[in-house]
Amino acid sequence: MKFGYEEDKIIIKDFSAKVEQGKKIAIVGPTGSGKTTLVKLLMRYYDICSGEIKIDGINIKDFKRDDLRSIFAMVLQDTWCFNGTIMENIRYGKLEATDEEVMKAAKVAQVDHFVRTFPEGYQTILKEDSTNISQGQKQLLTIARAFLVDPKILILDEATSSVDTKTEMQIQKAMDNLMKGRTSFVIAHRLSTVRDADLILVINEGDIIEQGTHEELLKLGGFYEKLYNSQF
Repeated sequence: MKFGYEEDKIIIKDFSAKVEQGKKIAIVGPTGSGKTTLVKLLMRYYDICSGEIKIDGINIKDFKRDDLRSIFAMVLQDTWCFNGTIMENIRYGKLEATDEEVMKAAKVAQVDHFVRTFPEGYQTILKEDSTNISQGQKQLLTIARAFLVDPKILILDEATSSVDTKTEMQIQKAMDNLMKGRTSFVIAHRLSTVRDADLILVINEGDIIEQGTHEELLKLGGFYEKLYNSQF
C-alpha cells in the first residue's frame, strides 16, 4: 500500500505485511515519527492512496465505517472517564452489559481489587476531572471497558510513564490478559516491552522503513538496532 496526506506527498511508499489472527504487532519509532498514522489507516480515519487493507480477506473499504470500527477496541495513553459511577464508566464500552458482566471484566482488568477499597464500591461516583482516582486506575478502567467489548482487534498505547511501578505492573498484566487470543497492535514507547512481539514495524518520518522480529531487526543492524541501543 501507499499513503500520503496529500497525493503528491507520499509518506508510506511501499508497505506490505500479513498479520495472522491472534498475533502481537508492535509499532515503534521516535516521537513524532507517525506511529498513530497506521492506526488511523486501519480504522479508516484516512484512506490509503493505493493498494488494499484487508481484514479476514475483506477490503476495509467494503465495511461501513461504524461496522469496521466495532471490530476494534482502543486503550490509549490519554484516558477518559465521565461524571458517573465506576459501573457506568466501565459499561460505556457495552451499554447493554449486565452488572455481572461489568464486574467480570473488572476482575480480569485488575480493577476489582481497588474498586472494593471505596466505601461505595462500583457505585462510587467519579468526579468530572476524575481526581478521586489515580491516572493508573483510570487506565485500568479503560482496559476493563475493552474487555467488555470483547473486540477482535486491539490497539494499545502502552505508555505508562506517569504511574508508579506497582500500578505499571498491574496495567501490564491487565494488557497481557486483554491481548490473549486477540490480534493486537501495540504503539510502543519503550522497546523492552515489545521484544516478544510477533512482528515489529519500524516507522520513521511517516514511512515504515523496517519490519521483522526483535532478533531479526537487531541482526539487520539498521534503524531499529540504533533505536534499541539508545534506550539501553
